[in-house]
Amino acid sequence: MDLEGVSRFPGAEGRIPNFAGAKLAAEKLAGQRLWKRAQAIKANPDSPQTHARRLALEQGKTVIMAVPRLRDLHPFRVLDPKRLSKAAVKEAATIKGALKHGRVVALDDLPEIDFVLCGSVAVNLSGARVGKGGGYSDLEYGILIDAGKIDDHTTVATTVHPTQILRHHLMMTAHDLPVDLIATPRAVIDVERQYERPRGILWDHLQPPQIREVPVLERMGYA
Repeated sequence: MDLEGVSRFPGAEGRIPNFAGAKLAAEKLAGQRLWKRAQAIKANPDSPQTHARRLALEQGKTVIMAVPRLRDLHPFRVLDPKRLSKAAVKEAATIKGALKHGRVVALDDLPEIDFVLCGSVAVNLSGARVGKGGGYSDLEYGILIDAGKIDDHTTVATTVHPTQILRHHLMMTAHDLPVDLIATPRAVIDVERQYERPRGILWDHLQPPQIREVPVLERMGYA
């Protein structure tokens, strides 16, 4: 992406890459019927999805975001646009703003989520998705499945630059989260998904140090 000149600040390496046309991709996604129907959206905190988070709040949708690395006992923040001024909505769409304006809510008290937006390093037209390697997006999904806030009918989408859509096979494991929709600055692609979603937290995929680093996992594991 850097070589082709389509990455944007803060660059592509080692992160969910920001890209030229990210705002247009968000606008395309916001025109999709499943997005329009959604009332509560769980969104990733990365730069290229800032525009989609802002649009969701401006359209009156509740946005749920996780704190970095799920480091809090109550790791999700709820952004309710009815409680935010116009200036606060703009700020709340950013990572720092979400932590500032988001309400701390216990897992059981989160609203039911009907749309999941995630960031991607690469995707393909079978629905396979590669993140930046930390596994937190997949883990957040598993936690929300086990909490009963997401189900099989919840749409999973991503926004990417066309260069991030690969033709070849991408390796997927049982805990990896595939996507149903891919939004680019040109169009929204309805994927014929060929992968099952995780059915919850896959405890056998986690090591004890990982569980200890995430307080909500430690609590759920010993509940």
